Amino acid sequence: YVGDDEVGGLLFYKGECEDQIELYNRAVEQSKLPLLVAIDGEWGLSMRLSRTPRFPVNMALGAISDPNLLFEYGYEMGRQCRRMGISINFAPVVDVNSNPENPVIGRRAYSDDKEIVASHGVNYSLGLESAGVISCVKHFPGHGDTNQDSHKTLPTINRSKETIYDVDLYPFRKYVESGCNGAMVAHLNIPSLDTIT
Repeated sequence: YVGDDEVGGLLFYKGECEDQIELYNRAVEQSKLPLLVAIDGEWGLSMRLSRTPRFPVNMALGAISDPNLLFEYGYEMGRQCRRMGISINFAPVVDVNSNPENPVIGRRAYSDDKEIVASHGVNYSLGLESAGVISCVKHFPGHGDTNQDSHKTLPTINRSKETIYDVDLYPFRKYVESGCNGAMVAHLNIPSLDTIT
């Protein structure tokens, strides 16, 4: 029980909107604490909840040149999340898609160009947060140059520290500079950043 166990957060992962709303309302009623409700919804509620509007994935959005459209996209995602009681979305992906053999990023990335990734990610995040939902960029410090799926193993990034700082970390720096609020850390082995000898 949410109240007895002092649960502070929920994650909407899979199901129907009606069931999630019922669960949310029951949890809020039982909770002694304000709940932090999350979703991993990169392309909106439809990534996790059936019978909801499906929006384009980041690869398709990469072709957009008007930053206002990315802001509006993020705002609409946020509006829909708020209607479901969701307060944080684990999105957007700001990995620079630099390895065509990457099995886990691919269409989830805006581009292989760090400037496009940064601009699109920041504008999406600003829209999301303008609608009252915390954004959470991922996968820090950059998951774009792997050829393994980090859901199944621990990929190694063999880039130099200089390349990581110049390319992979660039969108994350721009996100921080924009004043947005969250980042998800990747589970990666990055020897050039490892200070343990």
